[in-house]
Amino acid sequence: MYDNTLLYKRKGYDMWNLLWPVLIVVAANTIYNISTKSTPGNVDMFASLSVTYLIAAVCSVILFYITGGKKDLIEELSRTNWTAIALGIAVVGLEFGFLCIYRAGWKIGTASLFASVALACVLVIVGALLYKETLSLRQIVGMAVCAVGLFLLVK
Repeated sequence: MYDNTLLYKRKGYDMWNLLWPVLIVVAANTIYNISTKSTPGNVDMFASLSVTYLIAAVCSVILFYITGGKKDLIEELSRTNWTAIALGIAVVGLEFGFLCIYRAGWKIGTASLFASVALACVLVIVGALLYKETLSLRQIVGMAVCAVGLFLLVK
């Protein structure tokens, strides 16, 4: 098996620099799924999402200013491109989709696992087609195993 540690050390990475972002993603995703599953069924989903994004916008602006020196928010906003718009649309779709998943009755562990495995398989294909990443036999077999796992998960 290939040892990535040498690669990371050679490029100036240490294990903590690789691990802390994953820990943030896992912690935030845990809070995200608990909060989404706990959203009251009698509240309009888009009203709830409006509050969510208002809080997210406030947090983003605060973090913008506390993560560095003197910054010009307007100047930085002028540097954005279509990706910020696409990400905004994608995030609303993600939030709406998970609200619908949980309102449809999916269990928190099953829904997240199903979506994550399906997403991982799609991204392997996207990586190969759009970014010319190598698609190995191991990945193809892994996707087949995942497909079987998804089938068994919903049975």
